[in-house]
Amino acid sequence: MQKKWYRKKRWIALLIFLIIYVGVLTYHRFKPLPEGVSYAGEVYNLNDKDIEFLYDLTYDQNGKEIYDHSIFDEVNQTIKEADDFLILDLFMFNGYTNEKRDYPQISENLANAVVQTMKEKPDLKVVLISDEVNTTYGSHTAKQIKSIEKMGAEVVYTDLNRLRDPNLFYSGLWRMTLTWFGQDGIGWLPNPMAPTAPSVTARSYLKLLNIKANHRKTITTEDAGIIMSANPHDASGFHSNIAFKVKGTILNDLVRSEKAVAAYSGGDLSQFPETPLSDGASDKTAEIKAQIVTESKIQDSVVTAIDDAKNGDMIYVGMFYLADRDIVDALVDATERDIDVRLVLDPNQNAFGHEKIGLPNLPVTAELAKQGNEHLTIRWYDTNKEQFHTKLLYVKGKQESTIVGGSGNYTSRNMDDYNMESNIHFKAPNDSEIVQNVDDYFERIWTNKDGVYTVEYEEYQNTLPAFKYVMYILQKLFQVTTY
Repeated sequence: MQKKWYRKKRWIALLIFLIIYVGVLTYHRFKPLPEGVSYAGEVYNLNDKDIEFLYDLTYDQNGKEIYDHSIFDEVNQTIKEADDFLILDLFMFNGYTNEKRDYPQISENLANAVVQTMKEKPDLKVVLISDEVNTTYGSHTAKQIKSIEKMGAEVVYTDLNRLRDPNLFYSGLWRMTLTWFGQDGIGWLPNPMAPTAPSVTARSYLKLLNIKANHRKTITTEDAGIIMSANPHDASGFHSNIAFKVKGTILNDLVRSEKAVAAYSGGDLSQFPETPLSDGASDKTAEIKAQIVTESKIQDSVVTAIDDAKNGDMIYVGMFYLADRDIVDALVDATERDIDVRLVLDPNQNAFGHEKIGLPNLPVTAELAKQGNEHLTIRWYDTNKEQFHTKLLYVKGKQESTIVGGSGNYTSRNMDDYNMESNIHFKAPNDSEIVQNVDDYFERIWTNKDGVYTVEYEEYQNTLPAFKYVMYILQKLFQVTTY
């Protein structure tokens, strides 16, 4: 009789645990977002002179690797020209590498640009928002960020706990138990980022497994804003990326979107500009419409642009990760409306010196290719030891075109309000400089003009091994990946 009672108590205890566990998991998966997250700004009218398209390309030319890179030259110049305020939101901002290549010192150069500008302009207000990945979740300091903080900048590490949890089973357990132990301490485990990075604690690994991030990459001053796919991260120094530099009253929305992150992360909001950069009005005669979109509003923006494409239009996608079901379905629907869709994708073969098995792009494109639609063409960016890290949509219309670019990969983690992301959406006449520049960019890499940028679909994927597809399905189901 005694044993039966104890067994019954164990079942009751297990049931109570499961109820609490499911409740915690469900709440943190669907809880309200902090104010200002998943933001679609005002639509502004801009002139061609207010917009600049930038890109980095690494490619082969006559057997030699060529680096056509300009983004961080423009970033550092923009920093140096700041007079009133400088707001940076940077995901990976560090110099840790595997030391197998002579990587460009992007992080150090950017940090030096900020420090030097602060020395020359003591009244400059600087806010640096970043992600705990740079401290490997509390195991050590971040050298480049610390040098800026010592100059008096307001440094804000994004409070990831305020964001929704993507990991279907682990997140509930982590919230209920592991998170209470914190992450600070003396590290003893190898750093997953690079051999040169400091050792980390087991608790940092446990937080890492609840994968989410402030994945934004923006720079904003009183004169200009840059929204990009590029990280100031030395090991990413050879990646191909894109960026847009904009001027005008749209900068107010960039400031608002970053102030929202600082607000829910405990930052000092007095360091942000108190008044709009102008009266907020845009030039109504300008023909280019521009809008800042973040988090799931990026997905809305992209799906709407694809759905609005008409027969005779063409859709280009340049993307590091393609896996978001809403966007994939919208692309399939477009091909069924006889719209030509051209995908330029990273083959997902490497990440900072580690070999990858092609997830998620190989199984997703295998699925698309099986449909055999003549309006879909897939090319791989022919990477070596770097990544095609671009995140860019271009819907080429008859009179006007749509462009959406920035930090957001087309994955559930990036598009469904788990990560912090920042993109910019343009709708512009085809004779505008921004459309012509983006058109030239895709034409260049699609046709291999003056070099080898892309290769045919079969080059990386003759057949897809079953285990890769099974791995993809399991990872998508349990959401234990960075995509």
